[in-house]
Amino acid sequence: MTSSDEATRVAALIDAETRAEALFDEVVARGLIAPGITERELSDAIKVLAAESFGITRYWHKRVVRAGANTLHPYRDNPPNRIIGADDIVFLDFGPLLTDWEADFGRTYVLGDDPAKLAVRDALAPVWRAARAAFDADPDVTGEQLYDAVVTIAENAGFVFGGDIAGHLVGDFPHATIPGDKIASYVAPGSTTRLRDPLPGGTPSHWILEIHLLDPDRRFGGFFEQLLDIRRD
Repeated sequence: MTSSDEATRVAALIDAETRAEALFDEVVARGLIAPGITERELSDAIKVLAAESFGITRYWHKRVVRAGANTLHPYRDNPPNRIIGADDIVFLDFGPLLTDWEADFGRTYVLGDDPAKLAVRDALAPVWRAARAAFDADPDVTGEQLYDAVVTIAENAGFVFGGDIAGHLVGDFPHATIPGDKIASYVAPGSTTRLRDPLPGGTPSHWILEIHLLDPDRRFGGFFEQLLDIRRD
């Protein structure tokens, strides 16, 4: 891959994430996250908005909308469809495909003024930034080492880390078919590959960092994810 090819690839991943963030901003602006509807109804409303206003019609992973106690569940779970309450916490995890480039974006929202829910929401971005700093500080960090760092950062902030992974590869669709040991595609226990190592064939690897925090009493959680190694700020 030439430097020009890689620059095009990076620009495409940034564009995909920027458009995913714009979609989430529009969800908030339109008041779609509202009490009295189910998680599935919210997911369907966002799907319609994404198609009509952003041209997003494909997703590389399932659309995740979790509210209340369902926010305790990691991605792989499929908890029962829940009605969003008037004083609820809600997170969105969407993986839209933009011209065959993957985005993976997650954010958390609070309805009402419950201080414990607000504390979880407000801790997510700082924990994410601290975890990115741990990645930046060690050029040889492995997926397992970064996962352990994320767990420690979450605990030091007063929360429980709720994810069995803390991130994954992202790229041109479908990144999941990249040959090699699948655990090496994750920021997770057992992933001993250095995150900055190139993919088979020499293509540079790019990563999503995801933070799933649970409140200390494990009543609810929050979620935040975006590009790790590619900077938009």
